[in-house]
Amino acid sequence: MLFSNIKILDEDFNIKNGMYVATDEDKIVYVGDCMPRGDYGDLRDGEGRLLMPAFHNAHGHSPMSLLRGYAENMDLQDWLFTKIFPFEAELNGNAVYWGTLLTMAEGMRFGIVSHSDMYYFLDDMVRATVDSGCKANISRAISHFDDSDPWESVRLKEMKETYEAYDGAADGRIKIDISIHAEYTNTLRSMQAVSDYCNQVGAIMHVHVSETQSEHEACKTKYGKTPVRLFSDMGAFDTKALAAHCVWVEGEDFDILKGKGVTVASNPISNMKLASGVCNVPEMLRRGINVAIGTDSVASNNSLNFFEEMKIFAMASKMYFKDPTAVTPKEALYSATRAGALAQGRNDAGLLKEGFKADLIMVDINKPNMYPVHDLLNNLVYSASGTDVVMTMSDGEVVYENGEYKTIDIEKTIAEAEAATKEILSKL
Repeated sequence: MLFSNIKILDEDFNIKNGMYVATDEDKIVYVGDCMPRGDYGDLRDGEGRLLMPAFHNAHGHSPMSLLRGYAENMDLQDWLFTKIFPFEAELNGNAVYWGTLLTMAEGMRFGIVSHSDMYYFLDDMVRATVDSGCKANISRAISHFDDSDPWESVRLKEMKETYEAYDGAADGRIKIDISIHAEYTNTLRSMQAVSDYCNQVGAIMHVHVSETQSEHEACKTKYGKTPVRLFSDMGAFDTKALAAHCVWVEGEDFDILKGKGVTVASNPISNMKLASGVCNVPEMLRRGINVAIGTDSVASNNSLNFFEEMKIFAMASKMYFKDPTAVTPKEALYSATRAGALAQGRNDAGLLKEGFKADLIMVDINKPNMYPVHDLLNNLVYSASGTDVVMTMSDGEVVYENGEYKTIDIEKTIAEAEAATKEILSKL
């Protein structure tokens, strides 16, 4: 494919006009200001369009699309234990497949090509992701509440079996991460067992960290340590790690996150909606911590509109820390793209650059909400909407374009997701 005479968000996150971008199979093979030689087949006129790296959603729970709008106006603990966990206890593989596929469809509509996912029924999640043409880092969330041997539990056995079966599947589109759900849903023994296995295989660790003040303070009371220090001491951060939320991290936590190379996945809309707080993104960026953006699940968001997430990511810090310079548009764009790709171990993704994966979105910038143009970076973060995405490409394959889903039967997906949800509700 060849995009001609198009604006681009280049590898340094600056806008360039009148550019040409060529893709061949799954790679970007040319970026320049003149027509490249060769036949690239599909020629796309870029008039009124911007080409940029696709989004990498750094934290989510894709099957929870089935719970959109189900549990509202509650704090996290009530939300989880009175509504979410009972619903999830009735899930089955069919429901998880269609819930995941619905999330893939919504994600590609808003420019997301890759998700860091934490859940269970992983066979069905892998199948749905592969069918969609998108990518995912999928992990079996481990919770273990008693003192029994964690390796005797079905959860850790599933974790190991899934890693061995699927890591690197679909030409690398599927990566299997290892996941401790959270400190408060595990024992020291189970957290240590999962950490040891993660280090043994060299996978990415994906974990919820200090999402709420009560969780954070309870950990300090119970163990005499913050969750960050606890996880660090047991080796959970010794491989590449992704720490979701980190709203209440404090003091030496920042030094540990930086020193261990942990990526923080900030989930601003979910955190605000559940009244959990605001992540100290400015301090993390100041210290050089890699900060990516996640949506969390649509049960607590309630959408995957990544332009909306990126805008709130920038604005939440400005408001909370009373500093209008706290997070710049360029920083927000980087967190939404390159930082998320690095968090997923997708080092050749997240930039519009020759040799990188052809994970691209085309944005219609010829709309009233995008004019006038004093600075297009500002407009992308503060004015654009997910509905301005007119094309999404994953590994060089167009998966969504102008309202058409190329890989997903959207009517069937919606109908099956609705039916699966009604079946579960009938059991509650």
